[in-house]
Amino acid sequence: MEPREYIASGILELYVYGLLDDAQNEEVAKMAREHQEVNEEIVAIEKAIVDLSTSFSPYLSAENFEKIKQRLELKYKPETPVVKLERRTNWAAWTGWAAAILLLAGGGYAFMQWNKANMDIVNIDNQNKKLKDSINLLDTRNKGTETILAIVRDGKNTIVPLAGQTAAPDAVAKIYWNKETQAVYVDASGLPEPPEGKVYQVWSLKLQPQLTPSSIGLLENFTADTHKIFTVSTTADAEAFGITLEPAGGSPSPTMEQLYVLGKV
Repeated sequence: MEPREYIASGILELYVYGLLDDAQNEEVAKMAREHQEVNEEIVAIEKAIVDLSTSFSPYLSAENFEKIKQRLELKYKPETPVVKLERRTNWAAWTGWAAAILLLAGGGYAFMQWNKANMDIVNIDNQNKKLKDSINLLDTRNKGTETILAIVRDGKNTIVPLAGQTAAPDAVAKIYWNKETQAVYVDASGLPEPPEGKVYQVWSLKLQPQLTPSSIGLLENFTADTHKIFTVSTTADAEAFGITLEPAGGSPSPTMEQLYVLGKV
């Protein structure tokens, strides 16, 4: 390696600071013996360190100071001229630091992009989940609508209108009763929301030889059901249907004072 390249490599600074191994120290010493300018650079570096330590570094240890001083006084010949060199910029070191900074900045940018991509994926997953839930809800509603239409359009169903009674004159309801299958459906959309702690109860009535009511079901989850179409138990021989308002859980017999709607078959 040429002397100038050797000097610019920064190895002489490490040599002066005692940071090289034995083999490297021997190499530097050999270069100093063979090349006057390498030797002069070493002397200049050590002198600069001594000057700097004396002027600005009162905390430099006496031991290190003496080591450097001995090198100057003993190792090199007194007649060796000390040439003051201009301070050189170690471009290799600066280039290394610049590359490290650029690498760090590039890594940070890549991490930010990776994190943003992950967030985008999470947002897309959430949107897909919401869309899937909406589709499932629409599918459920569509199936409910299809069921209602099938009930209304079934020509085998007998439609029994139920008119409002004293407890609720404005209330109305409809019974769809298939006498062949005995299935009973209740359209309760004309009934008011039941008070808290109350529930509508549907009765199948025999009028002859005496009034005989039989409970065929409760209209539970009234508020949650948007269509207000309920399926209740089957009945074979109803002559009338009625709906009363009862305590939650229902009653063994109808509370006639709370008879909301009534209608004959």
